[in-house]
Amino acid sequence: MTAKADGAFRTISEVSEMLDVPAHVLRFWESKFKTLAPLKRNGGRRYYRPDDVDLLVRIRDLLYRDGYTIKGAQKLLTSGDEGEGRPIGTAPALQGQLHEALALLSEAQADIGRIKANLGT
Repeated sequence: MTAKADGAFRTISEVSEMLDVPAHVLRFWESKFKTLAPLKRNGGRRYYRPDDVDLLVRIRDLLYRDGYTIKGAQKLLTSGDEGEGRPIGTAPALQGQLHEALALLSEAQADIGRIKANLGT
C-alpha cells in the first residue's frame, strides 16, 4: 500500500488507526465537538481533512493524556487558551474516561434496541 500525501483526505479507518482510537469514538467526538466536521460523501462516508486530523489529535491528547472531561476540552478549544493551567492528575483523567465510556454504552444500548426492533423481538 502506498503512503498518502500529507495534505490528502483520510477515511475514518485511516484516522482511527493513526490515532489509535476506535472509529465509534471519532464519530462520538464529532457529535460533541461542533468544529469537527469531516467531509461526508454519499452514503455518509467520512473524509477527514488535515485540519480535522490535527483537531482530533488535540482532542485525543486533551482527553486521554491531559485528563480533561469532554466539557472541559470543549471549553478549552473554544477559548483557544490551550497549554495554560492544564489539570493533570488521575481524577480528571478517570472522570473523562468514565464520561466517554458511559456515552459509548448509551450508544451501544440504542444500537441493540434498533437491532432487536429489526429482528422483531
